[in-house]
Amino acid sequence: MSDATRAEICAVACADAYRHNGEIIASAFGTVPAIGVRLARHTFSPDLMLSDGEATAVRGTWAVGAAADGEIEAWLPFNQIFTLVWNGKRHITMIPTQLDAFGNANISAIGDHAKPKVQLLGVRGAPGNSVYHPTSYWVPAHSTRVFVPEVDMVSGVGNDNARAAGPSAQKHHDLRVVITDLAVLDYEPDSGRLRLKSVHPGVGVDDVVAATGFDLVIPDAVPETRLPTAEELDLIRTVIDPRSLRDLEVRA
Repeated sequence: MSDATRAEICAVACADAYRHNGEIIASAFGTVPAIGVRLARHTFSPDLMLSDGEATAVRGTWAVGAAADGEIEAWLPFNQIFTLVWNGKRHITMIPTQLDAFGNANISAIGDHAKPKVQLLGVRGAPGNSVYHPTSYWVPAHSTRVFVPEVDMVSGVGNDNARAAGPSAQKHHDLRVVITDLAVLDYEPDSGRLRLKSVHPGVGVDDVVAATGFDLVIPDAVPETRLPTAEELDLIRTVIDPRSLRDLEVRA
């Protein structure tokens, strides 16, 4: 599997984030995570529910960037999504503009909130997503611009802020993994800080450290991220992303 590209390795890492998740809505922002959730359901997590992007959950495996063409298995209007979210029945992968050592995410604004240098999306659903159900993050370009000592605004709630807020914020707070074009990160249980879980082939621990604006928890031994299987590569290349949109998001 030495011909697997970095984008394909990232897609498999995104798929693995949904392993053993059971019957939940798998929501993924970004091309590579969208490939990952389709791959996960097609192979090892068949109970995942995928939306057509409108108001239904659809069976089958379809290409990213194409219309869902499978059998409709559930009606998911907007109000029903919130009912599921508030009961922890979704695992979302979001794309943070900034992320700190405890997993606080910013997607709202850069600079002083009263007069920001850059206005972004706004907090949107990030507070509820991070407090009510599992949340992972996808960072297509791992850099000190994204991984910062302190986010300019907390949109998604990190482990330190959830603990400070008390039981109501901690009950369903569940930050899972951060997948980047360099590595996979998770969270050290006691401190709640980001920890280096694996580095992608061709990437060294020092490369990840240099691209991160705070101290990561680094175990004594850091393995390589697993490579795609032959079946997974074939699914990615011929069924899920035949137009190679993944290579527009990850160019390594």
